[in-house]
Amino acid sequence: MKTVDDLGKLKGKRVLVRSDLNVPLDGATITDDGRVRASVPTIQRLVDEGARVIVLAHLGRPKGEPDPQYSLAPVASRLSELLGTTVRFASDTVGVDAQRTVAELGNGEVALLENVRFNAGETSKDDAERGAFADQLAALADLFVSDGFGVVHRKQASVYDVAERLPAAVGGLVQAEVEVLKRLTESPERPYAVVLGGSKVSDKLGVIDHLLTKADTLVIGGGMVFTFLAAQGHGVGTSLLEQDQIGVAEEYLSRARELGVSIVLPTDVVVAPEFKADAPATTVAVDQIPDDQMGLDIGPESAEAFAEVIRGSKTVFWNGPMGVFEMAAFAAGTRTVAQALTEVDGLSVVGGGDSAAAVRQLGFTDDQFGHISTGGGASLEYLEGKTLPGLAILDESGSEESA
Repeated sequence: MKTVDDLGKLKGKRVLVRSDLNVPLDGATITDDGRVRASVPTIQRLVDEGARVIVLAHLGRPKGEPDPQYSLAPVASRLSELLGTTVRFASDTVGVDAQRTVAELGNGEVALLENVRFNAGETSKDDAERGAFADQLAALADLFVSDGFGVVHRKQASVYDVAERLPAAVGGLVQAEVEVLKRLTESPERPYAVVLGGSKVSDKLGVIDHLLTKADTLVIGGGMVFTFLAAQGHGVGTSLLEQDQIGVAEEYLSRARELGVSIVLPTDVVVAPEFKADAPATTVAVDQIPDDQMGLDIGPESAEAFAEVIRGSKTVFWNGPMGVFEMAAFAAGTRTVAQALTEVDGLSVVGGGDSAAAVRQLGFTDDQFGHISTGGGASLEYLEGKTLPGLAILDESGSEESA
């Protein structure tokens, strides 16, 4: 893949940058600006080189038409603060305001265009419709930089099709993400532990399947653990359970034994009668979950066992919280796992999504970990061995131009 270094002199060039600015909002307030902060170094570099920077991004899942609750206007304000310069905001993506805003940009200035997903062509499955929107995007610029790792697993106009229409390169954020993921998949320093949580086994099937042959230890917590406990014959009360995945969990446990891979499951869990922040919480052994209670976190004994595995590993990848970390009574397991990752003598990777949100909400800082990914879904698909369209197209365009 070409990098920004390969694009030549950038002064005066209009550079379209696909960033990932899909941040959580409470009204117009950004509650976690991690992705905005992560986007700044590449944008700043382009500014420093005198480029006219046009930032593309999405927010949420609008239905292909403008929806005020998903406007990027609050993000433009935060980006202005972080860059220390005014970021112009266009009220549309390829319309009159976008064209005027881009035309008025001077060297070293930045514009953010409105949510690309306000346009049906962005996410269309129809190549022609998607391509027509990509044509409009490409007409705004001379060069394209792909720097939104959280979307490289999507075949979308601003991620994939634009890279076919403009000289394209990968930005520093995506480059760093791919380098870390290559370390996890090609040459991990051992022992290598993968910690998986979150609500559903079905969300992690591919990554468990792929990593059974790569990791030394799989540590499993979160809501998905109850399907594994059911596979071991335990009752799980009213806990989240994917009945149709019990057989798959049994198969994974069996394969792990055959491959000599350790799957570490909780020995105790924190339960409550209902999914509420103030529900009375108690800790029970995994074989003693009451029929009328639901598991909402791993227990303290399990959390310490998980932490011991993590601290004893040289490479750790973590994706998915251990419990309902948003509620104080059920956050201890996630906090203990996060703390252990900060103590790894090696590479510790937080796999984006809810895991990244959890470490920040629980008071950890980004620099306490080896790497915090900006793309949970993209990280998982890479670790599954899947081809990510937004990366593949950059490989193809680079090889075609150098051929």
